[in-house]
Amino acid sequence: MVKEMKERKMFVGVVWNCAAELKLFLTALLFLCTLATILQFLPSRLSLFPSDLRLCLSTISSSPPPLPPPPHQLDHILQGGAFVKRAFNPLGSAAYSFIQMGAYRGGLNTFAVIGLASKPLQVYAKPTYQCEWVSSTTNQSSTKSAVIAQQILPDWGYGRVYTVVVLNCTFSDPVGVGTVDGSGSGSGGKLILRAFSNGGGDRDFNSTVEMEALREEKGSVNASIYTTSPPKYDYLYCGSSLYGNLSPQRVREWIAYHAKLFGERSHFVIHDAGGVHEGVLEVLKPWMERGYVTLQDVREQERFDGYYHNQFLVVNDCLHRYRFMAKWMFFFDVDEFIYVPPKSTIKSVLDSLSEYTQFTIEQMPMSNRLCLTADAGKTYRKWGMEKLVYRDAKRGIRRDRKYAVQPRNVIATGVHMSQNVVGKTTHKVEGRIKYFHYHGTVANRREPCRQLVNATEVNFQDTPYVLDTTLRDAAPSIKRFEFKTIGTVLQRTPQ
Repeated sequence: MVKEMKERKMFVGVVWNCAAELKLFLTALLFLCTLATILQFLPSRLSLFPSDLRLCLSTISSSPPPLPPPPHQLDHILQGGAFVKRAFNPLGSAAYSFIQMGAYRGGLNTFAVIGLASKPLQVYAKPTYQCEWVSSTTNQSSTKSAVIAQQILPDWGYGRVYTVVVLNCTFSDPVGVGTVDGSGSGSGGKLILRAFSNGGGDRDFNSTVEMEALREEKGSVNASIYTTSPPKYDYLYCGSSLYGNLSPQRVREWIAYHAKLFGERSHFVIHDAGGVHEGVLEVLKPWMERGYVTLQDVREQERFDGYYHNQFLVVNDCLHRYRFMAKWMFFFDVDEFIYVPPKSTIKSVLDSLSEYTQFTIEQMPMSNRLCLTADAGKTYRKWGMEKLVYRDAKRGIRRDRKYAVQPRNVIATGVHMSQNVVGKTTHKVEGRIKYFHYHGTVANRREPCRQLVNATEVNFQDTPYVLDTTLRDAAPSIKRFEFKTIGTVLQRTPQ
């Protein structure tokens, strides 16, 4: 009995002396039991596994340590304060040296790299770019000689923090095509791009960055594309960046009109910079499903402060991405409608201009608010091209033009024309092709008719207008074409 009392006191004493440790153990046990219970009720997609924890821990442990700050320089005071050598302490970086959007083969021995570069660096310094082709085969030299890239700045000085740069990398011999004459299917390799600041930004340093601009797998290159094969399309549209709250109905009219004009061997590349919301996407989907449209999401470019949603960047990428896929490439906007006279076709007009690499197109500016009195009460049922029928008749002013090119002979391009073509350019196309411009209508979700007019000529807000029903007369055939091609899926498209 005495022995049992002693053992009981000893146990109580041990527990009392270890009370803190015991509380901690019991708390930990309770937490683990609670966690195990909660995990049973989580959906499978949220389940946690040991591998997840290991990945999380490895990510944390593998994060690179922050770069140490540059040594802080101090002013040096000499000669008792009569002479002071001041110190300057740089911190951070104002802009990226180069931001690549795309890199494309332009022939058996040439490539194009399209991107953004720091505008101050381009304007006030002399940065250079170097290209190097590294072959993936062992039966030829593993590395071709590096070449200095030719720089083209196509945005006419409009850049902001960043400006557009098109880099042309041309080697002395064919690279990555298997044989010297380019008859192979591609030996594979990669294009390395290096950017040198050459003291721009800090004359004490020649900052150098390197990236893999393009990789080609073995057998992936069809060299005949650059030599003998005809293009896939007769006509290809390269659109500028679409942004804002666009009207689905105006986009519907535009795509139907031009799909009919250019025909089945045409293609439209639309660049979404935030303007292809759900309503616009519903309009494009039927045409995408039938192979007329490719939609590219370029919203990420908004991170980089370039001119006007980086439209010069977008059109140059489009040029080089599809350069060998089309005979003719058009550059204009979604509030502009290309027109050829009734006795002509787009083919006959372009055949007559085949000796030119580039031609520009005359603008017919239309009112975006004047409509006919005869349409009162039924404007909401009519397409924009039907009801907006008054053309700006002011004379003696220079108007913007849009243009088309034979892309294989174009090195870089712009918004209203290209200044980097091989071959001739003509601006004398009056009577053969023009475009009607409904400025601002595609960004207007409301009914555009603001004033009804019953006259063939009118002066409105100090601008003379004349009645022009050219596209109004064409609208019924466009509607029939849309119905025949995609059915009634877009009949209830909102403004």
